[in-house]
Order: sequence, then C-alpha cells, then structure tokens
Amino acid sequence: MTTATIEAASNRPSHRRDSGPAPTRIVVAYGFWIFILSDIVMFSALFAAYAVLAGNTAGGPTGADLFNVRNVFLMTMCLLVSSYTSGLGALSAEQRKPERFLIFAAPTFVLGAAFLFLEISEFVGMIDKGARPSRSAFLSAFFTLVGMHGAHVSAGLIWLIYMVAQVVAKGLRAAVLRRLLCFSLFWHALDIVWIGVMTLVYLMGVQ
Repeated sequence: MTTATIEAASNRPSHRRDSGPAPTRIVVAYGFWIFILSDIVMFSALFAAYAVLAGNTAGGPTGADLFNVRNVFLMTMCLLVSSYTSGLGALSAEQRKPERFLIFAAPTFVLGAAFLFLEISEFVGMIDKGARPSRSAFLSAFFTLVGMHGAHVSAGLIWLIYMVAQVVAKGLRAAVLRRLLCFSLFWHALDIVWIGVMTLVYLMGVQ
C-alpha cells in the first residue's frame, strides 16, 4: 500500500469514530414521548368504554340531568389558560430566565388547582344527588374517565411544585431544564385530553 493510499484512508471520514450514544436530551425526550403515547392509549380505551356505556343509565340520571355547562366552561378556561402560562414558563426556562419561569409557574398552579377544585365540587354534588359510580354503567364510565384525568392534573400540580423547588435550589441547569420541558409537554397533553372529555362527555351529554 502506497503512502498516498494510507494518507487518503486516514483522511476519510469514519462513521464509527463519529457514532456514539445519543445526547441525554434526545434520550429523555424520546422516552417521555413513549410515556405520553402510552397515556394517550389508556385514555383512548377509557373514551371507547364511555362511548359504549354512555346510554346505559339503568333508569338513573343522565348527563343532561347532571352536567352544568357553565361549570364545564369555567374548568375548560382554567385549563386552557394554565396551559398558556405553562408554555410561557417553558419559554422563559429555555431563555435561562428563572425569575420569569417562577412568575408564570404561579398562575399555572393556581389555575390547575382551581380546575381540580371545580371538578371535585362537581363530583361531590353528583354524589349528593345519588349519582354515585355504582348507580349505573354510565356513571361508572364517567367517574373513571373524568376522575383519571383529574388524577393526572393532581400529579401535574405536585410535579410543578417539585420543579419550582428544583429551580430555586439548583437554577436552570441542563437536567432541571429537561424536566421542565417534560412537565410542559405533560401539561399540554392533559389539555388535549380535556378537550376530548369536554366534547364527548359534556357537550354531547347535555344534548
């Protein structure tokens, strides 16, 4: 082998030399998307169960008897606006502005907590009227679907408190920023699921 051939081989780009583990941010984002998709599959199954059982009231109250459109509107606005403030908080974190992130985290938490309060109040009011989950298949499917979404909102609020503590204690280092972006994605996904709940359960239920 000539010297020129050896030099040409050494100058040729090596894919094996450039290959290696993916950056942590990509790995985390990929793994979290898998989690989000699995959650969507679960909610899809709950939506399908509700669609099948919505008419099985066993002579009990229907959605038209129980649902309060005004209350649903307030819950929807709370969640939509909280998603907007969450997005602004994520942008502030990307720009390495922890003070602005904390400012937007406050209304995100308050609005999420207000949504949860309204939802729990609705559940309590329905149970007081005798519309318990065991009353009919319709109510069982309703409490399971809407309650599961509420449980996710509760988990999101706890997560947000943890992230605020992380930012205060550690600042917007890379690991904290990755968790914040995952939280923002999770919160937006809850918003999308709620639009489905509002349409299929409440708007169609009052007709």
